Amino acid sequence: MGFDPYHEPAHDLPEEARTYARISASLTEEAQAIGWYEQRLAVEGDAQPRAIWATPKEEEFKHFSMTSNFSSGARRSGARSQRGPCSRRVTSSSVVSAPRKRGAESLRGKAYG
Repeated sequence: MGFDPYHEPAHDLPEEARTYARISASLTEEAQAIGWYEQRLAVEGDAQPRAIWATPKEEEFKHFSMTSNFSSGARRSGARSQRGPCSRRVTSSSVVSAPRKRGAESLRGKAYG
């Protein structure tokens, strides 16, 4: 079965756009696979199939994460001047090390009162 992830004629698109279209399609496929494994695990009562399916589900999460990271970096490469304030790459270490503010503490020094 053929696969055409493009909305424009492929021969009109630069290689970077074609790669990004394939990456986007891959993200969709990985997310679907995660959902399928989750459904299988939710309804299966036998421990042996559950154990078999748990590992591939985790692999799909890894594939999704790696593809997402590639996509994020690929879209920003060569476009540093176009980066906005929210374009900083988020990594597991930056999320873990980011300080958390809660409640009124997060409003101190703000114009919120």
